[in-house]
Amino acid sequence: MTPPPGLGSWTARRARATPERTALVHGPRRLTYAALDDRVRALAAGLAGLGVERGDRVAYLGPNHPAFVETLFATTSLGAVFVPLNARLAAQEHAFALADTEARVLVHAAGVDVGEDADRGTFLTLELGGSYDELITGTGHRREPVDVDPDDTAILLYTSGTTGRPKAARLSHANLTWNALNVLVDVDLARDEVCLLSAPLFHAAALGMTCLPVLLKGGTLVLEGSFDADRTLALVPAEGVTIMFGVPTMFAALARAPRFEDTDLSSVRYLLCGGAPVPPALLERYAQRGLTFLQGYGMTEAAPGVLLLDREHAREKTGTAGRPHFFSDVRLGDAGEVLVRGPNVVDGYWRRPQESTEAFDDDGWFRSGDVATVDGDGFHRIVDRVKDLYISGGENVSPAEVEGVLTSHPEVVDAGVVGVPDERWGETGQAWVVLAPGATATPADLLAHLDGRLARFKLPRGVEIVDALPRNPTGKLDKSALRRWAPPG
Repeated sequence: MTPPPGLGSWTARRARATPERTALVHGPRRLTYAALDDRVRALAAGLAGLGVERGDRVAYLGPNHPAFVETLFATTSLGAVFVPLNARLAAQEHAFALADTEARVLVHAAGVDVGEDADRGTFLTLELGGSYDELITGTGHRREPVDVDPDDTAILLYTSGTTGRPKAARLSHANLTWNALNVLVDVDLARDEVCLLSAPLFHAAALGMTCLPVLLKGGTLVLEGSFDADRTLALVPAEGVTIMFGVPTMFAALARAPRFEDTDLSSVRYLLCGGAPVPPALLERYAQRGLTFLQGYGMTEAAPGVLLLDREHAREKTGTAGRPHFFSDVRLGDAGEVLVRGPNVVDGYWRRPQESTEAFDDDGWFRSGDVATVDGDGFHRIVDRVKDLYISGGENVSPAEVEGVLTSHPEVVDAGVVGVPDERWGETGQAWVVLAPGATATPADLLAHLDGRLARFKLPRGVEIVDALPRNPTGKLDKSALRRWAPPG
């Protein structure tokens, strides 16, 4: 019996159904589904010629670009595994992920620092505008997508961990397909959608909630390498954008732009927002333009959709995360922890057996680490975090990771970091450190030590030098006490 189609067959099936429709827009460049599929097949042949086989890992490092989509589908069409790297991270962090996944090939944007491992020849590199394009145009071969088991890993996507060691969620072909189906059912996408995507595709939200569902339905993705409020407002009427996706800070920046009031937004059907609840004032600002939000709550491990707050209840249920997606199940466990189960939920992490086991309860429900309440209508409200992660500008930050880099400074003997409210970014880090006797390091010295070792969004807003950190009788850092130490946001 032939297994269900894998992710790598999607462009072929779309080219068969709607070959002439526009799949991707990137600046002046436009690719139809037929052209996209032809490039995907050529790239697959080129990757196979480089030795990429079923199960091998192919990484991508760079901004939103057609090459991201092409590499994703070409890789998975070979039965290999796609590894999108967070372009906002430091070179050392990229090197860790490339070594951790034992990537065979890295596709990267020109000028990107790919880390020291690239010089040691541990993987092949393909540069956009150079060897990548030559690999596609230089081959006369085209590869057909192979059959895959739906539970085979399609994408390894890194997510912050409370241990400070990044881990990659094993997103299967089935996980990603079922999540896309959840979006198609709950958001009711049409085949003529035009999605403006400036939120980074290396995050599960942009990839799973817009990119893959829109392509599955046969719509158009307008890819932007970065977010710019004025350019966004120019593209909406120019391209007839129907879907916009982002985090609250992006939508707030749009609302503050001088041209926001006069821009024709009549084509927009959906504003999809995640990462944090949309503030009531921002809801009202967009309501004045006749627009409401679809708000979501999710996690990388759920590909990522878990809860959705629909437009009909956006203002009535302000601050809630919504109801479960159609094919997802949610219940509250001990202390109100959100537990998730469904075909969109991963079975674990790449080469992290202990963390994979600990991520699920005895009945197989995924532990989110978030605490919620639920009202009589089934709407969930996230009220706290079991884990210590905080979200800064839509990016998850692990305090343990920042603490680990702080304590790598030769004069630091202890460090603690918590997320604190920030007017611009939602949350940002605040750090406290204990120096060794006789040390002379200043807060500026410690921030300089972090710079280059961590992505800039992970850098704490402030560092304070103290004599000792608050700890409980067992020696565990008392994060509640640290939060009380924090200066006002």
